[in-house]
Amino acid sequence: MVRHGGKILSDQLVKLGVARVFSVPGESFLAALDGLYDSGIPNIVCRQEGGAAMMAEAYGKMTGKPGVCFVTRGPGATNASAGIHIAMQDSTPMVMFVGQIDNRQTDRETFQEVDYKALFGGLAKWVAQVNDTDRLPEYIGRAFRVALSGRPGPVVLALPENMLSASADVPDLHIPAVIANPLPDSTAQTILHALAQAERPLVVVGGPHWSAQAQADLQAFAERQNIPVAAGFRRQDYMDNHHANYAGDLNVGINPKLAQRVRDADTLILLGTRFGDIETQGYTLVDPAKPAKRIVHVHADADELGRVYTPDIAINATAPAVLRQLANAEHAGDWSSWSSAARADYDHWLTPQESPGALKQEAVIKWLSEHLADDAIITNGAGNYAAWLHRYFVYKQYGTQLAPTSGSMGYGFPAAISASLAHPDRTVVCLAGDGCFQMTCNEMSTAVQHGAKPIVVVMNNGRYGTIRMHQEKTYPGRVSGTALANPDFAALARAYGGHGEKVTRSEDFAAAFARAQAAGTVAIIECQVDEEALTTGSTLSAVRKAAQKV
Repeated sequence: MVRHGGKILSDQLVKLGVARVFSVPGESFLAALDGLYDSGIPNIVCRQEGGAAMMAEAYGKMTGKPGVCFVTRGPGATNASAGIHIAMQDSTPMVMFVGQIDNRQTDRETFQEVDYKALFGGLAKWVAQVNDTDRLPEYIGRAFRVALSGRPGPVVLALPENMLSASADVPDLHIPAVIANPLPDSTAQTILHALAQAERPLVVVGGPHWSAQAQADLQAFAERQNIPVAAGFRRQDYMDNHHANYAGDLNVGINPKLAQRVRDADTLILLGTRFGDIETQGYTLVDPAKPAKRIVHVHADADELGRVYTPDIAINATAPAVLRQLANAEHAGDWSSWSSAARADYDHWLTPQESPGALKQEAVIKWLSEHLADDAIITNGAGNYAAWLHRYFVYKQYGTQLAPTSGSMGYGFPAAISASLAHPDRTVVCLAGDGCFQMTCNEMSTAVQHGAKPIVVVMNNGRYGTIRMHQEKTYPGRVSGTALANPDFAALARAYGGHGEKVTRSEDFAAAFARAQAAGTVAIIECQVDEEALTTGSTLSAVRKAAQKV
């Protein structure tokens, strides 16, 4: 059957089971838009390509299937690069289609011409341009396989407009059944043998491929061996934080006692995590040159094994596959006192440290943690406000945390829209700082248009808080470039057709949240934060004073 390229493309997406795509339209891929017209695949039309790419990335993170977005050439693609960077650093499967100039005009600096292999070469797993219409199925099939293989990540396919509008008689792609190589039966025994030699073992979990079953297997393994488990940066929902063996997360504002426990551990069992600079506090908790501890590393991508830390035991497999074996493995030793001490440290860390002002972020987060349903989805971007979320929110089940390990500002709100569209029956809460939210708040109209209804809690302190913190530590009292002039966020929500209100006292938050939920639309609760509330453990004045003494 003869079809134009856009129809061939949309037919492949249908066969691949794509549930929705995110886009900002462009004349460079009109044929693709035409193909989507009667495909049955919803097209979530966004307001800026960065938001579209972040929504697609969040979809991939939630489902384990490639998130798909379409952007136009030149500035459209460069706007979307932040989402590609997130997908790469977060190991999220994603496929981005970029409209491209007529390929007969290449190398003339044609209007909006970009070499996408050069632009995205260091950001994506694979970048290619499809120059022949009859090869579209081949490229699309490969793009989805690459996005999912090994360590998942983003793939970028450039689609010249003349190629898309041309027609070809080409069969649809064949989707092979992928049969995973079975793990050797000895895999669990290899890990248990290393574990049996340990006095102070610590499990660190992270990376891709996780599921509710993997969470259950992790908890069964931890219980059976009675060993502590730490979550990698922004992977706190990989284990029920109420579990007796949960020891906390390795984030930017890490519990000092957990940091010391990483130093003191004589055996690290790394399941899926790359164990990067955030988890190791800039590689200071464990020295790559001389780790001084046994390392067992499980990762789906062989290239990650030994990339930074040379493991004593390297297992090229997904963490969930290994955990399936470990869940019912025999008991290897007794680490009850070590594990209970780790849990006690975490419980103590949860005790709120009072921050200044009438609106206390720790009180808001504790309320959300205690009153939201266990399956509520929490999203955030980057900023000091997130430290309160990481420290005080107790995640209960898998699939409830959407946050960028890449540290990208602006991520939380597009991710919340994507989550709300994917799970309209679940409560979705975006926690954002005033600076973080304003990077993508234009997607309010996307939420309204497509019926997404996340509740955005904006912590408004009138500044870029993380940069101000570092500024006060390095150049105390010399405030430059970190102050913000903010809109009335509640009024902004109402202007878009959503619900909005402002809260200035902690005790008023619960009622405001109830009204936001009852509104049944996208909502903003603006929380006025005291300027002194700089971190979970220190005030602005205290940080400045300490820096001035140095």
